[in-house]
Amino acid sequence: MALLPEITVFLFSLLFLVFSLLKNRPSLYLWARGLVLLGIFLAALGTAVKGNFFAGAYRVDLFSQVFKFLIMVGFALVIFMFESEEEVEGEFLAEYFMFLGFSTLGLMMLVSSVELISIAISLEISSFSLYAIVPLRRAQTRGQLEASVKYLFFGAMATGVMLYGIGYIYGITHSTFLVNIIPHLIRYISQPLAVFAVFLILAAFFFKLSLFPFHFWAPDVYEGAANSTAAFIATLPKVAAAALVIRISMLASAGAKEVAIVLSIFAALSMFFGNLVGLVQKDIKRLLAYSGIAHAGYLLMGILPLSEEGAAAAIYYMAVYLFMNLACFYVLLLVAKRGENVAIDGLSGLAKKSPLLAFTLATAAFSLAGIPPTGGFTGKLFLFVSAFKGGYLGVVIIGAINTAIALFYYLNLVRMSYAREENATTITLSSHQKLLCYIFSVLIIYLGVMPFGLLNLFKRAF
Repeated sequence: MALLPEITVFLFSLLFLVFSLLKNRPSLYLWARGLVLLGIFLAALGTAVKGNFFAGAYRVDLFSQVFKFLIMVGFALVIFMFESEEEVEGEFLAEYFMFLGFSTLGLMMLVSSVELISIAISLEISSFSLYAIVPLRRAQTRGQLEASVKYLFFGAMATGVMLYGIGYIYGITHSTFLVNIIPHLIRYISQPLAVFAVFLILAAFFFKLSLFPFHFWAPDVYEGAANSTAAFIATLPKVAAAALVIRISMLASAGAKEVAIVLSIFAALSMFFGNLVGLVQKDIKRLLAYSGIAHAGYLLMGILPLSEEGAAAAIYYMAVYLFMNLACFYVLLLVAKRGENVAIDGLSGLAKKSPLLAFTLATAAFSLAGIPPTGGFTGKLFLFVSAFKGGYLGVVIIGAINTAIALFYYLNLVRMSYAREENATTITLSSHQKLLCYIFSVLIIYLGVMPFGLLNLFKRAF
């Protein structure tokens, strides 16, 4: 029961590996959607299960199971969002779903890993799968292929840096288990080698979060990948990386104030850089990439206090971020009928073409901007309160300033959607597409007005 979510996703990937070898393939969409729904059900059942596996290197607890459920829901939404072979060549569709499954499996393993070697292996399972699917885009241009190579190169570099850090930490602490490592590192935190080793490992996680200055890959990869692939990369790896950073921060407790100060600097730089550069973007996916850089900074605000309240706020914000970001990408997918990239100007007249799509985008944009009554507002409020209670008033002020800056480019998306266009072509939505739009909108608003049930669940995860 404890490992059912991972087993389900593993069987999902193996099944599509078999499908890729068949000449007469069954309905891939039907199989994919059915299996991810089963995965959500099993992940929900597993939230109450606890256990340790592989000599204590793999821990199943409420914390990990909550994140697995979020990852499984995000994976299912990406599968249901994907419904056009305009995105990916039809002959590679089975392989595409297979690699998505293996990447999801790696992310699920990552949130349960409490030992450095298992963390590295989990991260690589996820990363190598993504390296394979980024180039799988129909009608590749030279720029898109360049993005694939860049993602592979910088991802490999991040892995090398992390392994280098693991070697240093093992030399200092003579252990690879987080529960043994953290107390030793806190004692040696004044030594340059210990600080350097911690920084090397965190750099790999910050790469996944696209936190400044480890963000350089994100805008080009988002722009070059297929829209559905970009939706996956923009959300699920960040959820898993956030889980690991939160777990480490809770083990560190209040004994690592020096590290928290360094993280506060990264948070401030990420917020300013992401939002200021986001102001001048013309392509929606590049805008969402820089938005993600800023949101990584907001996320760190919950981690800085090294408290249960702050960590629960960070988990809550990641849950909201998952839904509001996927909602933006889903609107983008439906506007780009041939899988092309869409400029912000391409949203002009969207309210006339499809009022439901315009409303879904507006709901997601308001949430990203932190406007009530959306989940983004409530999530930011929890982060700001936890950081303020932890004594980080300066970071809270910086966060508030950046929230005001971000209003300009988020509201510009809404303004363009509701701008008049004389010859607007109606976008016809199927019942399945309408249902997904309703789900995104309802979830974002519900998380804004009814947050405490979920927040209390997250607090019990520690």
